[in-house]
Amino acid sequence: MLFPVLMKKAFARNLQYRLSHAVNTVASIVFGLIYVSIWQGIGQQDGMHGYSLQTVIHYVALNQATLWVTLFVTNGLGIERSVRTGQIATDLMRPVHLFYQLMCREWGQIGYQLLYKTIPIYLIYIWMLSLPVPRSTGTWLAFATALAMAAYMNICVNYLIGVTALWTTESTWLFWVHNSISSVLSGFLIPIEWLPHWLQRIAYMTPYPYMQYIPSKIYLGLASPSEMYGGLLWCVLFTALCLAATAVVRNKVEVQGG
Repeated sequence: MLFPVLMKKAFARNLQYRLSHAVNTVASIVFGLIYVSIWQGIGQQDGMHGYSLQTVIHYVALNQATLWVTLFVTNGLGIERSVRTGQIATDLMRPVHLFYQLMCREWGQIGYQLLYKTIPIYLIYIWMLSLPVPRSTGTWLAFATALAMAAYMNICVNYLIGVTALWTTESTWLFWVHNSISSVLSGFLIPIEWLPHWLQRIAYMTPYPYMQYIPSKIYLGLASPSEMYGGLLWCVLFTALCLAATAVVRNKVEVQGG
């Protein structure tokens, strides 16, 4: 019962700031339209590397809509703040695994952003940019699964970023490094095929393509659902790393307050 309770609490907390979040949603829509306008201005009608100009526009628009699920989670899952206030000591004393409780809380946040940000942006892009809607149930299931795995991987990455605060008391810089790398290696702005070959090889050795590139290609019918299986392996690896990190954290608790 803990999982739905923590999700519900996180979701309800965000409801108090709906007006503020609506401004963020509008800004996100505008940014997406700016990206699209850039491609409309510089793109070639016949496309490149198997992408037509229209496909690239749809690709960029879809990535902008799903960004609130796949990337925008709480910085370090709030661990840095807990270390500074001393709350981390209480969190570790609770009879619930630290990773589990923070992950559950973050799923509530992601659920809120899916409902109040991703879906409205997605619907507006369908209207304004003629974003295609898959008719196959299989495509929708594969896309939803790939998106859920992308969100989970990002939760894990931010958890690992957060626990570094037990040693440094400052992990925000890692969060921004992660976001910066993701904007390139995840194929957020351009498909990975358009990157230099050496950078493509680096990208495919990381989990980032499974956070944006693979889900978007599955949605647009440019990739087989089987291509997301690599993301499943990364999910397993990240889970093991998060559990191992928690075991280490329990022996290294240094708080700055409390």
